[in-house]
Amino acid sequence: MRSPRARAAERKVVSIVPLGSVSRLELATVERALLSFYDLDVRISAEEALPRAAYYAPRRRYRAERLLQHLESSADASSFRVLGLASVDISTTKGEIRDWGVLGLATIDGRVGVLSSFRCRRRASSPELVAQRLGKTAVHELGHTFGLDHCPNVGCLMEDGKGSVLTSDREYDLCAQCRQKLAGKHLLAVPPREPPWPRV
Repeated sequence: MRSPRARAAERKVVSIVPLGSVSRLELATVERALLSFYDLDVRISAEEALPRAAYYAPRRRYRAERLLQHLESSADASSFRVLGLASVDISTTKGEIRDWGVLGLATIDGRVGVLSSFRCRRRASSPELVAQRLGKTAVHELGHTFGLDHCPNVGCLMEDGKGSVLTSDREYDLCAQCRQKLAGKHLLAVPPREPPWPRV
């Protein structure tokens, strides 16, 4: 039987990389959100400057896929997953739309993801709500890296927001189907913890 120290040494680490200035409340909420759902440790890395190569001047945004490339190339080898956290507007190409603003982006079964609080601030009544929306986005994007696609179940944290941050306001938890998929990979926190947002 493995000792507690050996088990702790085997725990997977997700690194949160602040890209530019990010509030302490948002960092803390994202950290707590990830620990509420996933069986992993969270490490907050030093703040990095937003890469100039990712800036999209025509819309004054940062291209999310270029931020993913930056995070992948600079990721610490000891990190199981890496999430970049920003406060600027980010975008990607979606279908026929060349520049689609997003809350976050990650590749299915990839190693890195990126998210931003920029769109979380829309019609938000408080900084706490902004941070809660960002925490839900973090759980969602990390879920993609663990193989989860968008979920058809309304209210699941893996639901497709379809371009609106307001979708996240009705979300609380991962649905039973998404939890079952993650359970088989031994990625869920056991026992589950209360997330840093109220039940809806």
